Amino acid sequence: MTDLLTLIKSRQSDRAYDTNRPVEQEKLDYILEAARLAPSACNAQPWTFVVVNDPALRRQMASAVSDMGLNHFSYQAPVLIVLVQEAPNFTSKAGGWIKQKHYPDTDMGIAAAHMTLAATEQGLGSCIVGWFDEKQVRSLLGIPSSKRPLLIITLGYSTQPARPKKRKELSEVVVYNAYKTKTR
Repeated sequence: MTDLLTLIKSRQSDRAYDTNRPVEQEKLDYILEAARLAPSACNAQPWTFVVVNDPALRRQMASAVSDMGLNHFSYQAPVLIVLVQEAPNFTSKAGGWIKQKHYPDTDMGIAAAHMTLAATEQGLGSCIVGWFDEKQVRSLLGIPSSKRPLLIITLGYSTQPARPKKRKELSEVVVYNAYKTKTR
């Protein structure tokens, strides 16, 4: 088993996939189980995960994901997972109303992170996509207008080499006991 920081350091947003190598069902099930177990505000679990692996539908979906000339790599991905935001439970919704926060947005991000880390652990590449034609995705997958396809994760065997992470230093993003304005 890989330690968590090693796994996080090796995870990257992959934008090139081996089009001749399908994702095994056992790996896909593992990734979906990791997302299912993700925490959510008040245990609302405000999600449905729509797996698109049918080749014809996947091509149509890739067209929706390639909206405005972006994300053409989605045509190569053997699997697309659409994270559909469901209504939160009463407690999460009430707490969100009181605190003026929409907790399902955060919950969906946590589930996506679980999914992509599980994919990395399984030797797969992934990319979280937020730019796509929601109306077209709804139409292709029969998602009612009351639900929102919030994120799409491309999934497959990456053909990209590992890249070093470019992140700010810890000292640039962490302060203790009080917010401090950063000088640059």
